[in-house]
Amino acid sequence: MVSLYNKPRALIRLGAATLAAVIALGSVASSSAAAASKGLKLPVDARPMTAFELYQLYRDKNWQWPDGAGQMQDANRHFAAWVDGKGGKSWAEGRWSVSDAGRMCFEATWYAANGKFPAKTCFLHRILNETVYQKREPGGAWFIFRHAAAKDADEAQKLVANDLVTERLSIVKATLSTSKAELKKEAVQ
Repeated sequence: MVSLYNKPRALIRLGAATLAAVIALGSVASSSAAAASKGLKLPVDARPMTAFELYQLYRDKNWQWPDGAGQMQDANRHFAAWVDGKGGKSWAEGRWSVSDAGRMCFEATWYAANGKFPAKTCFLHRILNETVYQKREPGGAWFIFRHAAAKDADEAQKLVANDLVTERLSIVKATLSTSKAELKKEAVQ
């Protein structure tokens, strides 16, 4: 791995890519944070969800975010997403995974106007009496993702079978490609 300590330009590019990652992945965080209850303590009897339970929860679903959506396809565990918000446009492609430790992750390459970058975003899940708890790693707060008797405000209600990604992903990709081409043209002139 190349050290970035003596490479100001590389550090600036990394900073821009990191900023884009924060913007893109912030959609998931803000969506989850909005659902979080202050001071919620995870019940001690809550157990990690199994990989199979997580697979059933997320497979072939699209997760609606405030300014985008992510899609977890069953085929090859493909993950795709787009974001179009105040921080700009970005899109991602990669894979999603689940584990018996109650962890679901997106591992993808995100593309934005300032470049591309790899990112891994993970969520922990616990369950007790059909109530599902979730927190984003690292440092997220536990909240009720899905109540035993589902409520309209549950974050899990934003997991839908409708395709919210494919068409919009194409538009965001095309927009970013056009923007990059224009930037290259301006740089040459």
